[in-house]
Amino acid sequence: MQLGVLVSLPLALARAVLSALRERLSALCWRPVPLALPLLGWRRPSASGTNAPAAPREEWDEAAPTPTSVNYHFTRQCNYKCGFCFHTAKTSFVLPLEEAKRGLEMLKEAGMEKINFSGGEPFLQDRGEYVGQLVQFCKEKLKLPSVSIVSNGSLIREQWFKKYGEYLDILAISCDSFNEEVNVLIGRGQGKKNHVENLHKLRQWCREYAVAFKINSVINRFNVEEDMNEQIKALNPVRWKVFQCLLIEGENSGEDALREAEKFVISDEDFEQFLERHKDVPCLVPESNQKMRDSYLILDEYMRFLNCRNGRKEPSKSILDVGVEAAIKFSGFDEKMFLKRGGKYVWSKADMILDW
Repeated sequence: MQLGVLVSLPLALARAVLSALRERLSALCWRPVPLALPLLGWRRPSASGTNAPAAPREEWDEAAPTPTSVNYHFTRQCNYKCGFCFHTAKTSFVLPLEEAKRGLEMLKEAGMEKINFSGGEPFLQDRGEYVGQLVQFCKEKLKLPSVSIVSNGSLIREQWFKKYGEYLDILAISCDSFNEEVNVLIGRGQGKKNHVENLHKLRQWCREYAVAFKINSVINRFNVEEDMNEQIKALNPVRWKVFQCLLIEGENSGEDALREAEKFVISDEDFEQFLERHKDVPCLVPESNQKMRDSYLILDEYMRFLNCRNGRKEPSKSILDVGVEAAIKFSGFDEKMFLKRGGKYVWSKADMILDW
């Protein structure tokens, strides 16, 4: 047999074996349906049933935070003139009630569990009817676990509790001092009305109408030496939120500001000494400037998220125009800091064990 024939036989055999293997593998791998693999940039079908275009690369890496807890400052108007106020009365604009409800519904769909209504003073608008209807809508229609209000308390009447108290989980009243002269210096004085006496009246109404009572205090140059232990323990709020006076350019600081809060500012050391003096108050919840600046989701009167990271309030576009997901990416919100500072807590009165 010639040498060429001897060489060609093993080659032919090898080709035959390879061909058989290919056919076998093809039979094993074939399926009657296409192989489903997760592809980068793929999105779930929209409500209309069509797939939206793939998100840009930066959206894959930076998912929008969830608006678990939102602070809606629906008005800038206030009847007090607190010198350190960082949401001052630049406009008198308030959204039409139905537009505000539409925005709140959008926030609920995006994952909101808690809404806090603030201002300005929320009870100024329609003598509390506006905020009352929003509170009822959020609890009755949206079924939110927690609905709260922050107020200076001066305009709240018992009739409001009778009408809307069942829908409100928490009422937070701002009280920076138990010395009425200090309250006047801060800007909470209202002639013959006594802020501290009114605080005790509101505490009693909260007990009678099953609303959790909370106190917010801003620690500043005029109250930093005060000892509030006895008064806070006597009022027994569910939470005593203690803030460090914060400067926001264009709000309470700078040439275009309506307030000059520089004279109210205290050092970090001063704030820590105040906290140390009140460390035995069980409901104390301290919030330094570092914790506060990036860990709150704030909506202004146009339903724009306010980014405070650069020391100013830089607004996003309104959620009513661009949606929650697009607007919240410009909020500067630090979701990790929100959780770290204890932003999520037992905030539904149905889950609280209180003295009512």
